[in-house]
Amino acid sequence: MTITTTTMTTGATTDTASATTPAGTAAAGPDLGIPPTPRVPARRAPGATGGGRPDADARSATGADPLGTQGDTASALPPHDPRAHGFLPERPPVRSMIGTWTRLDAMAREVAVAPGREAAVAIVERARDADELSALRQRVSRLSPRNAEAAAMRVAVIAVACGWGGLDPLAPAARQCADEGFLDLWAAIAHRIDHEQFVALPTLALHNWAPERKPRRHIPIDQLARTEPLVPIVRWAPEGQPLSRLDLLMLAATRLEAHGIWLFRLAETLAGRAPDDSSTPTALRRLVRIQHSLRAQLHSEAAGLAAAPATAQQRAVLGALAEQGALEPPVLQAADAVLGVGGRRAGEGRRQHLRRHLPVQHRAWLSAMDRHCAPVRTLAHRGGPDAAVYREAQESLIALRRTYAGLVQTAARPVSGPLTAAA
Repeated sequence: MTITTTTMTTGATTDTASATTPAGTAAAGPDLGIPPTPRVPARRAPGATGGGRPDADARSATGADPLGTQGDTASALPPHDPRAHGFLPERPPVRSMIGTWTRLDAMAREVAVAPGREAAVAIVERARDADELSALRQRVSRLSPRNAEAAAMRVAVIAVACGWGGLDPLAPAARQCADEGFLDLWAAIAHRIDHEQFVALPTLALHNWAPERKPRRHIPIDQLARTEPLVPIVRWAPEGQPLSRLDLLMLAATRLEAHGIWLFRLAETLAGRAPDDSSTPTALRRLVRIQHSLRAQLHSEAAGLAAAPATAQQRAVLGALAEQGALEPPVLQAADAVLGVGGRRAGEGRRQHLRRHLPVQHRAWLSAMDRHCAPVRTLAHRGGPDAAVYREAQESLIALRRTYAGLVQTAARPVSGPLTAAA
C-alpha cells in the first residue's frame, strides 16, 4: 500500500491598497475638500542651462540687469552723439557759482574788464596772497562735471586776460611766466574735466553764453540758443556799457554752433555712404544750403560787431587766441571732417592741431567722421554731376571759412565797412 503525502503550501496574499487621493496631494493628509494646487515648474529663459536661480539665468540670457549687479554702468554709456545738440553743452551753462567758488566767479569778471595785462596779473596775485587760489584748488575734486566746466570757463578767461593762454600749466617753464597758485588750480581743473588745452573758443564762447530767462520746460540747448536772447556770464565790457567786439564775436560763434546742428546731422547721414549712393548728392546739396545760411548769418553779425567798442586789451586777447589757433569754431571742423577741405590726412598737421582744444569725445567723433566719410571724399577725383555737387560743397565751406576769418579781423582791428571782398 502506497501512501501519497501531499504537501499543501498556503501563500500569504498581501493586499495592496490602491491610492484614493488625487494626484498632487499629500498621500498621508486627509481629504478636506480643497481643490489641489498644481505645481508649476520654474520657467527658464531659452537657452538657459544649469541649476542656478531662474531669474539669474534669465538675466544672463537676455543681458538685462535690473539690480545693476553686472558691473559699472558708466562703461556702458553711449558714445557722444552730436546730432542731439552738436558740440554745445548738454545743459545751459552755470550762470553763478556758489560757496567758495564765488571768488573765482568774481575774479574772472574783474580780470575780464581790467585795462591791461599788468592789472589782470595783479588781481590774480592778490587772490594768491589771500590764499583764495589754494582754497579753490583743494575743492576741485568736489565739483560736479557741470560745475567743473563752469570753473574751467572762468579759468580760461583769467588765463587769456593775463596773457597765459598758450602755456602748459604742468610745464616747468610756465612757473617762470605765470603765478604758481593759479597754474596749480588750472592743472587741477584740467584734470577734473579730462581736457588739458581747454583755453580756447569752445570753452570761452559755448560755456559763457546762457539764455536770458530760464525755460519753463525742457528745450534742447541748440533751440534755446537759436530762439532765446543770450546773455554773457563773464563780460569783456564793463557792466552798463555796450558789449565789446570780443563779446559779440563769442556770441556769433555760439549762434553759429546752434544753427549748425543740421550740419552735424548731415555728417552722420553721409558717414559710411558710398559715393554712388543715390542719397549722397541729396545730402551734399543740403549741406551746401546749410553752409550758405551759416555764411549769411555771419554777414548779419558783421555790422553790429564793427560798430561795437573795443579796447587795446580786448584786441590783445583776440590776437593771442588767433595766434594760438584757438578761434576755430567746432562746426567748421565738423564740415572739414566730412569734406576734407584741409587737404591733409587724419593725424597730420593743422587739422589735429586745431582739434586739441576740443574735449576727448568731440575729437573722437571727428576722427570717426574722417574715417567714415572717406568714401564720399573720393568724389573729388571723379567726374559727373555728383562730383560737381561735392566740389560745390567744398567751395561753400571755403567761403564760410573766409567769412568767419573776416569777422575775426573785424573784431581784431576796427574797419569802417562791412566784410571785405575776401568774405
